[in-house]
Amino acid sequence: MAKCPIELGRAAPGMHGQRRGKESDYGRQLREKQKLRRSYGLSEGQFRLFFQRAARKRGITGELLLQMLELRLDNLVYRLGFCASRRAARQFVLHGHVERNGKRASIPSMICSAGDVVGVENKPKIREMVGAVMDAAESRGISSWLTLDKKNARGEILHVPSRDEIAPVVNEQLIVELYSK
Repeated sequence: MAKCPIELGRAAPGMHGQRRGKESDYGRQLREKQKLRRSYGLSEGQFRLFFQRAARKRGITGELLLQMLELRLDNLVYRLGFCASRRAARQFVLHGHVERNGKRASIPSMICSAGDVVGVENKPKIREMVGAVMDAAESRGISSWLTLDKKNARGEILHVPSRDEIAPVVNEQLIVELYSK
């Protein structure tokens, strides 16, 4: 359910909130970009770099952008349920508590690929903390393109997610139009 007052159709706060007119094409494009950027917790510069990388690849730019954002290490830690939020997952990775294919990984923006195994380092205190968070995150469910071994606190990427399997409800075509100006 949407919490944003704009999406609910309510007027913006303040004395001039009632006067807001029809949103322009640019306004819609910018709002979609900001929605996606904020949901993944990226700065404007980081987001632009991801878009440029997606634009250079062959394929549908908007879909490639979403796939790259989903395959970021901090997002995978969140999706696997090791952390309660993307911000917490980013900090968890930065502190070096995550392993990728058996090696320590401390770069949240690292893009993983199909077949990679993402796990939590083997320290009892960290495992205990992650176990508690995983139990709470169980209701959120796990994506169909990931597998999870709760006992060992490890997850594997089965395949690169398709557009249908990616959760954010955004119109990525508007983002592509915004950056192609």
